[in-house]
Amino acid sequence: MRIAFFLLITLGLLSSTCGSGNGINLFSIEDDIALGKQLRDQVLSSGEYNVLSRSQYPQSYAYLDNMVNSILNSGDIRYKDEFAWEVYILEDETLNAFAAPGGYIFVYTGLIKFLDRPDDLAGVMAHEVAHADRRHSTDQLTRRYGISALAGIVLGENAENIGTEILSSLVSLRFGRSDESEADAFSVNYLCDTKYAANGAASFFEKMTQQNTVGVPEFLSTHPSPQNRVAEINQLANQTQCSTNASGSVSAWQSFQRSLP
Repeated sequence: MRIAFFLLITLGLLSSTCGSGNGINLFSIEDDIALGKQLRDQVLSSGEYNVLSRSQYPQSYAYLDNMVNSILNSGDIRYKDEFAWEVYILEDETLNAFAAPGGYIFVYTGLIKFLDRPDDLAGVMAHEVAHADRRHSTDQLTRRYGISALAGIVLGENAENIGTEILSSLVSLRFGRSDESEADAFSVNYLCDTKYAANGAASFFEKMTQQNTVGVPEFLSTHPSPQNRVAEINQLANQTQCSTNASGSVSAWQSFQRSLP
């Protein structure tokens, strides 16, 4: 199994493999890439998600790719060249986005159509890029399963079942306070060097909390509270003297929204 192969590499380098600074991450960079690719393939083939085709929606993807590439070219992405950084649009009214390890990012049409300006979506995308680049998913998996369970995969002890469970766990991972705060902070750093408002994630949170919305995204509903996150994002943007002015491309943004089903 591919997961077992990459974990063998990981455990061999255990003493020097670290995650985002919150402790040892038992997964290697190769693991992140392999797990993300497998999750991407699962999303594309399962029939559970209605993934918009790039060939049918070239303008929609061109707009979103340009936004994500601006973030990736900020100069602050650790694994810019190692990870895939593929973006997929899911047709669904859900107000959400999520990132798989290895730089696979998924965003729902419901979220895109809900937002008022491109800066808000840029804040969300930068937040998701941070989760992937800071390797929060495999950090969480390391804490969830521990050394003994992951070593069991390498030794062939119930490897298929545990490996399948790990892959399924990626879909429902919940990030804790430190991971969410770090993703918020890095979203400011990333956007600071782009045309988008550095506090785009804050304005997104504000709209979500002001509206009586249903189906609040996991990264909004978990701690720290959205109100505290808005304050911290705005404070960081001000401290770093990053621009919080809207990018101003409202016309192109609305065309992007209308291009989606």
